[in-house]
Amino acid sequence: MVPGIVVSVTTPEGRWQQAFGTRTIGADDPVSIDDHFRVGSITKTMVATVALQLVNESKLSLSDQVSDHLSDVWGADGVTVEQLLTMRSGLFSYTERTDFNRILDENPARVWTFSELAALGTSVPPYFSPGSDVRYSNTNTVLLAMIIEDVTGNSLETELRNRIFEPLGLRETSYPVQGDSALPPPSPHGYLYGTNSSANISAALEWDQVRAAREGTLLPTDVTNLDPSWIGAAGAVISTASDLETFAGALAGGTLLDSTELHERQLDIPRTSGASMPVLGTYGLGLMVFGPMYGHDGAIPGFQSFMGHDPDTGITVVVLCTLRDGPAGGRPANEIAAGIVRALYQD
Repeated sequence: MVPGIVVSVTTPEGRWQQAFGTRTIGADDPVSIDDHFRVGSITKTMVATVALQLVNESKLSLSDQVSDHLSDVWGADGVTVEQLLTMRSGLFSYTERTDFNRILDENPARVWTFSELAALGTSVPPYFSPGSDVRYSNTNTVLLAMIIEDVTGNSLETELRNRIFEPLGLRETSYPVQGDSALPPPSPHGYLYGTNSSANISAALEWDQVRAAREGTLLPTDVTNLDPSWIGAAGAVISTASDLETFAGALAGGTLLDSTELHERQLDIPRTSGASMPVLGTYGLGLMVFGPMYGHDGAIPGFQSFMGHDPDTGITVVVLCTLRDGPAGGRPANEIAAGIVRALYQD
């Protein structure tokens, strides 16, 4: 059901990359392994890495509170940088708001600022008090980006380019500037079944619609040009499978952090070994665990991604898809990656 897919698997024995499907539904336009995809929340690992580098440089502390840097932000009292990184702030995720998703459907070209997105999250009562529980929230990473900009005096795009993209030679990776909804060529279109509003309620379609989608009489909507500022720091990066493979190894290997102690703290997340790889991961300092792998997944309208690296075996898996949810629900890149990892680690 996914129009286009790129898969990259690297092990000590070699590297395998393959593209499947078409860039555009109904067209003879094959996807290539060099295509650019929106990678969604894999962006969070990059933003988190910049924040941890600033901690290395003593320009930021994990114990700093949001209010220490963002005096104009209300509703984040007592929330620390560490809680933003570990998804323990309790702050409401602005992407769950009904009115926000309605705007995305009605005005996909709208350009959003970090301040607007943060206010949408902090103006709603929190899920819980800071540090008392864990819940994924895009508001966390938007606030983290605002703190990075406050500390450095530079845009997030500049910091990502100077600290992540250029040092690692990620020439095909970029963070779009405000108002730029284009993907660099070559690139596929991204698709979504239903609308942002309906998917916010349930990613799964009604059964008659699922049947129609499987029969090919119901096609997903092309949402390629939804302005990425709506997700911003929480998921707007564009990249390729090869660049993500390089980044995954550097992220899990600690190449981007000078402090061994901080890197070890970042990786202090329980892992499982062998073929028992859960689809969902455990959250650390801007990093997730998927069975034996450190990494992250990403899911935004039009695209779904997975990136994982096992520093013990040297295995890296990257999956990029041009569909966020299957018609019956389920994240395709995660499911594909889970099958690959089980095959690689089977006893």
